[in-house]
Amino acid sequence: MATMTEPRSPVDQALDLFVFAPLGLALAVREELPRLIEKGRSRTDPQVALARMVGQLAVGRGQQEAGKALNQLWSRLGGGGPAPAPPAAEPPAASRRPSPGPPSAPSPAQPAPTADELAIPGYNALSAPQVVQRLSGLSPDELDAVGAYEAATRHRQTILGRIAQLRSHGS
Repeated sequence: MATMTEPRSPVDQALDLFVFAPLGLALAVREELPRLIEKGRSRTDPQVALARMVGQLAVGRGQQEAGKALNQLWSRLGGGGPAPAPPAAEPPAASRRPSPGPPSAPSPAQPAPTADELAIPGYNALSAPQVVQRLSGLSPDELDAVGAYEAATRHRQTILGRIAQLRSHGS
C-alpha cells in the first residue's frame, strides 16, 4: 500500500473518493447519529414545548374571543331585530299557562319538546355556556322544556345542573 507521501495512482484516488469515503461516512453516521439526534432533541425540545404551549393558549383565547363575538352578534340580532317566530301549531312559550304544582321534568309519557319549541332560539347551534347565559330569564315551564330537551338529546351536565339550581331557587 502506498504511503501518504508517495503519489497515488488515479485508480487509488478514484477508489478513495467513490468507495472508501462513502463507506467511512456511512460508518461515521451510523456511529454518531444517535448522539447527533439527542443533541438536536435536547436543544429543540424546550422550544417545541414552549411553542406547543403558546399555540394551545392562542387557540383557547381564540375560542373565547370567537364565543364572545358570536354572543355579541346573537344578542344584537336577537335584541335589535325581531326574534324568530315560534311554530304556528303552538303558542309562544312565554304565553303558555304554567302547569299546577312545582316544576318538574316531563314524565316518560310526555315526549321531549323539539328544539323549535324551546324559548331559546337557535338552541342546537349554541354551546353549553351560551345556553347557561340564557337560562336565568326563562319561566319555570320554559326551564322544564329546555331540561327535558337537553336530557333527551345531548345530556350536557353544565346546562342540566344550572337548570336544577334555578329550579331550587325559584321554588
